Amino acid sequence: MAVTRETETESSQFTPNTDPSNTKDFSQALQSFADSEKVQLSVFSQTLQTPVASERRRDWVLNVPEPPGLLSKLKSSFKKTLLCPLENKIQCLGKHPVLALVSILNVIFPPLSWCKEYNVTKFRRDILAGLTLASLCIPQSIGYATLAKLDPQYGLYTSVIPPLIYAMMGSSRDIAIGPVAVVSLLLSSMIPKLEDPTTNPIAYRKLVLTVTFFAGVFQAAFGLLRLGFLVDFLSHAAIVGFMAGAACVIGLQQLKSLLGISKFTNKTDIISVLTSICKSMHTLNPYSFIIGSSFLIFILSTKYYLARKYKKLFWLAAMAPLLSVIMSTLLVFLTRADKHGVKIVKHITGGLNPSSLHELQFNSPHTAEAAKIGLIVALVALTEAIAVGRSFATMKGYRLDGNKEMLAMGVMNITGSLSSCYVATGSFSRTAVNFSAGCETAVSNIVMAITVLISLEFCTRLLYFTPVAILASIILSALPGLINISEAKYIWKVDKMDFLACAAAFLGVLFVSVEIGLLLAVGISFAKIILNSIQPGTEKLGRLPGSDLFGDMEQYPIATTTPGALIVRVKSALLCFANANFIRGRILNLALEEQDEGVMESANQDRVQLVILDMSNLLNIDTSSIAALEDLQNDLETNGMQLAVANPRWHVMHKLRLANFLKKIKGRVFLTIGEAIEACLTSKNMLPI
Repeated sequence: MAVTRETETESSQFTPNTDPSNTKDFSQALQSFADSEKVQLSVFSQTLQTPVASERRRDWVLNVPEPPGLLSKLKSSFKKTLLCPLENKIQCLGKHPVLALVSILNVIFPPLSWCKEYNVTKFRRDILAGLTLASLCIPQSIGYATLAKLDPQYGLYTSVIPPLIYAMMGSSRDIAIGPVAVVSLLLSSMIPKLEDPTTNPIAYRKLVLTVTFFAGVFQAAFGLLRLGFLVDFLSHAAIVGFMAGAACVIGLQQLKSLLGISKFTNKTDIISVLTSICKSMHTLNPYSFIIGSSFLIFILSTKYYLARKYKKLFWLAAMAPLLSVIMSTLLVFLTRADKHGVKIVKHITGGLNPSSLHELQFNSPHTAEAAKIGLIVALVALTEAIAVGRSFATMKGYRLDGNKEMLAMGVMNITGSLSSCYVATGSFSRTAVNFSAGCETAVSNIVMAITVLISLEFCTRLLYFTPVAILASIILSALPGLINISEAKYIWKVDKMDFLACAAAFLGVLFVSVEIGLLLAVGISFAKIILNSIQPGTEKLGRLPGSDLFGDMEQYPIATTTPGALIVRVKSALLCFANANFIRGRILNLALEEQDEGVMESANQDRVQLVILDMSNLLNIDTSSIAALEDLQNDLETNGMQLAVANPRWHVMHKLRLANFLKKIKGRVFLTIGEAIEACLTSKNMLPI
């Protein structure tokens, strides 16, 4: 109680009384305190602005230590890239070998970090999620295998080994691994140019497995060397456009099976596909169309109506594809619709994944092309998987390690290529189902893989009468999730150049080919970077009222100019051979315009005498840019002006000093813009005209 009363007494001393007279006294005390603080700040500011203090700070800028050299940077980068993740743990092996070994295993196998907290409740949820996932995965895997122009069992194989490997090495607890539509489309559009899947299916399959091996090698290398930035070459806008274009192309490709057309083009562009459909309409099978469209409506209605209106029925949307397969198979079997032209899956090879080591083609004339396709597929698969994984990791509040993801994806695809699997990655639709089913960890992937394996062992004969049209319906039902119209609108609203890359990817995939669409998207993204680097803008800076801050006068119209000075900042982090002369011309033209305005106003004191280049944005320069700065200094001197430099960064200052540029501008290098103005434009230090 004593402590409480003392606290109350102390707090009452600092609480203003509500009495008017006391309130007035309190306000006067506050005003007096604020005035005294202003005086102290003013004295402090004047102290900082004294010539001695200014000269001392200029020495700080001029006498910076030498930055690390190229060899030192390479060593540091190599150490951070390859040695740091395990360095401390390896050093601890001698002192605490058991703990160090466990720590190393946690790095290599992330699930070991959360398995300590695993319990029966989480296991029960993972089993439910895994079974729900398998009900969607089995029909989708068969459909995606046919999309990749492989036998149906290869889709099921891909849903067994890769998920098991990922569950041991991946850092995501929600992502569902297996074949996906976009990767299947990439394979079926690029590999047939090397081997025809119709005339030579064995050679085609071998090439697909070889591409899978190369894709895994590239992905694992990206993870080991921490080259995750390569995935960023496919910008968000490009991926949105590419996914939408790929969804349209996949949908057009499935019309062959949905309509029961016998003859169909091998090309993927919309013109060729629509032309082929129009020419083959007389071969349309109405029974296939009725079966496919009926179950497509059923799947879409459960997914986009029932599951959204009744949240507890999410399992029905997840199981709708499997229910469709079962019901359509029974329908065809009972009515013998296959006798009336309805195409069926027929024989699916069952059993465990067979070894495919002997099928990898490393001495083939197509090996180099297979490696190139593997690189493209690896990047697209990683981009999709990491985007999906990060989205759901954010929802659950844990961190996804991109490098571990790449390594896990690489190892699972290398292993998959040795066990009759083609490229696997994270699926957005199946991951959403996994998340909705309440998965807790990657154990749901293990449950799914075991369920698919049991189906391969015992249930493949039951799928003999499954109509091909139902597989097309299942694939078509997954495509709306790949088309994100709201995101495209957002990109258009925020950045028109990004939207151009998005539109180029979409139109390129839709009207030409998948490769051209990707190439256009990446090309436009690079063109944007190059354009911004070659022709960066410049900002004219002014002082913000009541402060020592300087800002862009277009962004802050209230900013005021400094008589006799032009303050310029470059909108780029790099001044190099590609943009140096462009920037030199922009600054010189701006200085001459400002000088002409001063002459026209007949205000000699307002005429520009000093051009201050704010280098706070510049991280590095090269010899071409130093030469351009020397030319700028000479041009300014010819027109009665001088150049000063403010706030140069470490590497910039070091190179300017090595090039003797500081002597050429007579040491006019300052820590801040304010000090540059104070030193060069005061009455005592007025620059000679």
